[in-house]
Amino acid sequence: MASMWLGSSISQKVTQAPPAMLVQEKEAVILECTYDTSDPNYSLLWYKQPSRGEMIFLVRQDSYNQQNATEGRYSLNFQKARKSIHLVISASQLEDSAVYFCALRSPQ
Repeated sequence: MASMWLGSSISQKVTQAPPAMLVQEKEAVILECTYDTSDPNYSLLWYKQPSRGEMIFLVRQDSYNQQNATEGRYSLNFQKARKSIHLVISASQLEDSAVYFCALRSPQ
């Protein structure tokens, strides 16, 4: 089994953890993100950026949607009351090695 490196980035209203982790191939991975907003309507988006390459959009969760969003091997655990959203990567693969970004988008 190969190992991969996953990292995260922090922006103003979003905090991610852990900052970096080493993962065995085929393991499930959970990346944590907490956020702060007073807007009732917002979207949370996850992206990944491989070491060489452009940022790639993964999955989006809208605040009004009570169901956790899923896109392929990526699924979200959205806990609105706790202002947290976790990205779950099932059956991780070598190409999952990247820096992951959690973004908060509020209406203007």
